[in-house]
Amino acid sequence: MHHGNIMYDRRVIRGNTYALQMGPPPVQSDALEFQRLQQSHKKAAAKRRALDQFRPQSPEAVEGRKHLSVQTELYLEEIADRVIEIDMECQTDAFLDRPPTPLFIPAKTGVDVETQILEGELFDFDLEVKPMLEVLVGKTIEQALLEVMEEEELASLQVRQYNYEELRNAELAEVQRLEEQERRHREEKERRKQQQWEIVHKQTETSQKIAARVFAQRYLSDLLPSVFGSLRDAGYFYDPVERDIEVGFLPWLLNEVDKAMEHSMLGRAVLDMLIREVVQRRQAAYEALMGRQAFLAPETGFMAPTTMVYPPEVDGPQDLLTPGTQGLLLDRDLLQTTQSRLSVGRPVDSTSLQDGLYMEEEGEEPFEIGGP
Repeated sequence: MHHGNIMYDRRVIRGNTYALQMGPPPVQSDALEFQRLQQSHKKAAAKRRALDQFRPQSPEAVEGRKHLSVQTELYLEEIADRVIEIDMECQTDAFLDRPPTPLFIPAKTGVDVETQILEGELFDFDLEVKPMLEVLVGKTIEQALLEVMEEEELASLQVRQYNYEELRNAELAEVQRLEEQERRHREEKERRKQQQWEIVHKQTETSQKIAARVFAQRYLSDLLPSVFGSLRDAGYFYDPVERDIEVGFLPWLLNEVDKAMEHSMLGRAVLDMLIREVVQRRQAAYEALMGRQAFLAPETGFMAPTTMVYPPEVDGPQDLLTPGTQGLLLDRDLLQTTQSRLSVGRPVDSTSLQDGLYMEEEGEEPFEIGGP
C-alpha cells in the first residue's frame, strides 16, 4: 500500500473556504481503478443476494404482529477441561512493635577548650551586686506600691458603684412610683371620660325617648279611640259575662232547643202515624157497618133513619173520614201525655196508646149509630 503526504492531495482545500466556488466533482483520473472498484462492489452484492436466497427464512408474520430479532446463540461456554487444584498454606511472622526513635544528637563540629578563673580576678561581688540589688528592690517596691494603689482604686470604685446602685435603685423606685401615679391618673381620666360619655348618652337617649313619647302621644291621641273602637267592634274587647253567655250558654241552649224540636217533630210524626192508622181502621169499620145496613134494608123493606152523634170537637163526617185529622174523639189526657213524653224525649208505649185510641175494644163508643 502506497502512503503519501496528505498535503499534496487534491481533495484538501487550501486557503479561505468561504470563497470556494462549488463546482462539479473532480473526474477520476484512473478510469481502470474506478471500473475495478465497481466490479468488486457488484460481485459482493451478488454474493450477498445469493446467500440471502439460500438462507432459511422465517414465515411471514401474522397480520397485526411483527418479527423481532432474538439472540439464539449460547451465552455461556462449557469448559470441558478440568483444572488441577492444590491447597497450600503459608504462615507469616507476627508484627513487631516499631522501636522508639533514638534522640537526635548532632555531631560535634568544634573543638572543646577550657579556662580557670580564680576568686577576685574578674570582679568584686559586693561591689558589683549593689546596683543589681537596688534595681531588684526598687522594682519590687514599685510593684508593691502599684498593687496597693490598684487595691485602693478598686475599693473606691466598689464604694462608688455601691453608691451609684443605691441612687439608681432609688431613682428607679421613684420612676416606678411616678409611672404608677401617671397610670392611675390616666385610668381615672379615662373612667371619668367614660362616665361623662355615658351620662351624655343617657341624657341624649332620655331626651329622645321623651320626644318620641310626646310625639307618639300627640300622634295617637286621635288614633287610639278609633283603633279601640274598631277592635271593640271586631270583638277583641268584650265583657266576660257576655262572652261567657255567648260562648257557653247560647250554644248549649241552641243545642237543647234543637233536641227539643227534634223530639217534638218525632212525636208529631208518630202521632200522625197513629192517627192515620186509627182513622183508617174507623173508616174500614164505618164502611163495614154501612154495608151491613145496606144488606139488611132490602129484607125489611125500609131503612131506618140513622142518627150519628159526633163529639164536640168534630164538625161533621168529612173530618172523621179525612186521614190525619185532629178532630177524632180521642182522650185528651192521653194525647197531652203522649206529646209531653215525646217533647222531653221519653219513650211512649204504643200498646197503651193503642189501648187508649181503640176505645171500642173496652166497650166505649165515641159515637152512636142507631135507628128506631
